[in-house]
Amino acid sequence: MPANLADLTARLKPFINRERLVQTATRLVSQKSRTGEAKPALDELEKILREDGFANVERPAGGHPVAPAVALRLESGRAGKTMQFNGHLDTVHLPFVPPSVDGDLIRGSGACDMKGGTAAAVEAFQALRDSGLLTAGSVLLTAHDLHEAPWGFGEQLDQLIRDGYVGNAVLIPEPLSSHIPVVGRGNATWKATIRRPGPPVHEVHRPLDEPSVIDAGAELVARLRQMSQHLATRIDPQAGSEAVFIGQIHSGEIYNQFPQTCWLQGTRRWLPGVKPAEVEQEFRGLVSQVEKRTRTTIDIEYQVIRDAFRLDTSDPFVDVFREAYTATSGHPIDFGPKAFVDDGCSFCSLAQVAAITHGPKSGGAHTVEEWVSSDDLVRVALLYAVTAVAFCQP
Repeated sequence: MPANLADLTARLKPFINRERLVQTATRLVSQKSRTGEAKPALDELEKILREDGFANVERPAGGHPVAPAVALRLESGRAGKTMQFNGHLDTVHLPFVPPSVDGDLIRGSGACDMKGGTAAAVEAFQALRDSGLLTAGSVLLTAHDLHEAPWGFGEQLDQLIRDGYVGNAVLIPEPLSSHIPVVGRGNATWKATIRRPGPPVHEVHRPLDEPSVIDAGAELVARLRQMSQHLATRIDPQAGSEAVFIGQIHSGEIYNQFPQTCWLQGTRRWLPGVKPAEVEQEFRGLVSQVEKRTRTTIDIEYQVIRDAFRLDTSDPFVDVFREAYTATSGHPIDFGPKAFVDDGCSFCSLAQVAAITHGPKSGGAHTVEEWVSSDDLVRVALLYAVTAVAFCQP
């Protein structure tokens, strides 16, 4: 660990304001912000920043004008790179849980995923301003809606990236802190709806020449199981294998009615280097074969959530982050997989910039029992501030 990073950590640490950080997190959690409806939380973030003296807050639409994003730049006045902190403020569609503080833990909707982490990024931004230690380059803070599938598919962030709201490297405070994720699978959702032409009838009046949607569904399940076995041979040592998964299947309104429809729903995951369009074409080809064999009509709803992800571990940003982590935590951090898809996948595929996902210790993501450790929020805020100063140097 370079001695200058140890010194930088010591100089930045007094500017991380725990009370301010906890207040920011609870204020963000207090706003209802289901995916697609995150304007209240984004408005609250703008209010927090303006109250703290930041007059240059931007609200780019990113193709989603009902909930404009938040963007703010901190300029050093000297040449250098741009470090970006990026977070989403939308939450999954579950009953709202208001914020509460229980010792070290902040609880409430979005506390884990990822209003707590975004608050830590905001605190790092504020500490950099207060300390005056950002002596080169700039820091870009962005926050947005439309992250959580199936209500959003990252389209607001994708548009922000296309519109130039992107740094030379990105930190994303999602709830992952045990390692640096360097590889992750792409993910798409699919729904197959199988139909027959005739009207609903009692089973005893079933036309014998009419196809069974349940039989067709069963055949599709069997074919997807064969595909799954084949995909299991496509393996990355860290990310795991490609996969197709069925999470739901349903048909019929009553036990003795010959059903008109049967639907199945699930996911398809693939490895870096595989083109999403080819993955979709392969899936649709299999379904088409089942459709022809069973004499049914099968409609497919297929939506790519994020492409696969691979972090270039030789990128200088990775070394800077690892050294900053050691300086602020007192021990090194290893590489590992990214089990989920997140905004790093968009930065990787659309902007070709290094993106590291690292957030606070937390739990209960996508449940009504979300929590985040305020002690670890302080750690993440300091880590982000140190990383930014070190990275932005010419």
